[in-house]
Amino acid sequence: MTANISTGVYLTHLLRSYGVEVVFGIPGVHTVELYRGLAGSGVRHVTPRHEQGAGFMADGYARASGKPGVCFIITGPGMTNIVTAMGQAYGDSIPMLVISTVNAHGRMGSGEGWLHELPNQQALVSGVAAFSRTVNRPEELAGALAQAFAVFYGARPRPVHIELPINVMLADAGHLPLPKPMMLSLPAPAPAALREAIQALEGAERPVILAGGGAQRAEVGRLAELFDAPLVMTTNARGLLPPDHPLAVPVSASVASSRALIAGADVVLAIGTELGLTDYDMYEDGGFALPGTLIRVDLDPVHMARGITPSLAITSDAAEFVAAVLADPPPAAKKDGAARAAEARKGRAGLSEAYLRDLALLDIVRDTLPGVRMVGDSTQLTYAGNMAYEAASPGTWFNSATGYGTLGYGLPAAIGAKLADDRPVVGISGDGGLQFSLSELASATEAEVPVILLVHDNSGYGEIKSYMVAKNIPTLGVDIYTPDLAAIAAASGWHVERVTELETLPGFLREGAARKGPTMLIFGDDLRAQVSL
Repeated sequence: MTANISTGVYLTHLLRSYGVEVVFGIPGVHTVELYRGLAGSGVRHVTPRHEQGAGFMADGYARASGKPGVCFIITGPGMTNIVTAMGQAYGDSIPMLVISTVNAHGRMGSGEGWLHELPNQQALVSGVAAFSRTVNRPEELAGALAQAFAVFYGARPRPVHIELPINVMLADAGHLPLPKPMMLSLPAPAPAALREAIQALEGAERPVILAGGGAQRAEVGRLAELFDAPLVMTTNARGLLPPDHPLAVPVSASVASSRALIAGADVVLAIGTELGLTDYDMYEDGGFALPGTLIRVDLDPVHMARGITPSLAITSDAAEFVAAVLADPPPAAKKDGAARAAEARKGRAGLSEAYLRDLALLDIVRDTLPGVRMVGDSTQLTYAGNMAYEAASPGTWFNSATGYGTLGYGLPAAIGAKLADDRPVVGISGDGGLQFSLSELASATEAEVPVILLVHDNSGYGEIKSYMVAKNIPTLGVDIYTPDLAAIAAASGWHVERVTELETLPGFLREGAARKGPTMLIFGDDLRAQVSL
């Protein structure tokens, strides 16, 4: 390296060597040295208006790009702000690198009241990170980053936190080399376990495959075709098979028809799914059952020991497992898979009228904008989609309404997703959830991100209100004051349209996708009522 560069500048060189192209952060007096090396580095910096927004943007970017989302975060309040976003990423196994500062050695955790001081910053984030590490010398930084990227590319991906004491960030690192990033190979299935799994699936009369987000980049559809097995896709696996595929089951395992399919299987292959309850028992009625032989394929052997005990547990990357099966496949066989899948898909028609109307709106978006990626907040439209939305391809439907279940995710995550590639991106939010992250409207304009935000304005927390009514609880705190969202968005540089006629929605979507800046489309319950069932 060049002499007399700081550890903060050295960090930029290391990030570039790992292929990092975008960093999300808000500069502060403790982190400005991290920014010295960004200018001219080829790394784009995007400034959110809140560190939680930075984390959600990094999350959306990671899901859309397949690369870790990277954040520069200031000591203390910046870290407390981003913890919620780290929690969502942790719950959904999303790679996120959070690089923060911390008070200098001798001040860190001293209790003397230094600026941004916390008693123990590592302890704050340890529950929402694969690990949190303090870099105590410049010589430790390259190794810390290598460990982080080992988690992202070689294990179950989750957030990693690396903190630099201010004195270390300012220290000279010109004497340090720029190591070549370590190349990792993902774990493949053990030969004996692979043979046992193939024999079980080959001998099954009614096999079913359950696929989760960990299988997004695996050819699970070919596996389903090989064994003639209906493919039940969780929220984060939607699109592994297209809507018109005879084996596709994009109906949640929380729905009775999918549960019947699974309960009737003699062999179930669960691949890249944690069998989490927000996917398999959303309404907590205890109705999900797996009476047949269960084969689990997952990167995380510890998690396979939780919940339902599998008959066969295979520690492997999903794509490696599928590739190993397809490398020497058994003869394909017909096992009535298409008919069984068709029966499970009938569960969509049995959903509530409100859900069916919302699903029809989502179908309009999908069919109007080919390749669209929809990024949802925890809101009514998203809940309906998680039950039975038929995504056209993998990675084009994700949201914060499963697992950790945050609010305020939709807008910033959609911004991050749009920065990842050229697909049209439609964020989905309610007026209540949007108010958690309204300030990020300005971030989208500043970054010139042509994202579309579809906002359901029902002047409150509609989903929670419905739940309270169903439980005979007084509806306190849910009928909130909603400001003029259109005026706020327009003042933030957005193009805004109120969608009052269903027939105008496709045109507004196409115009928004062609626009160079961001677009907000606001609709109310009156639009949903126009949907024909």
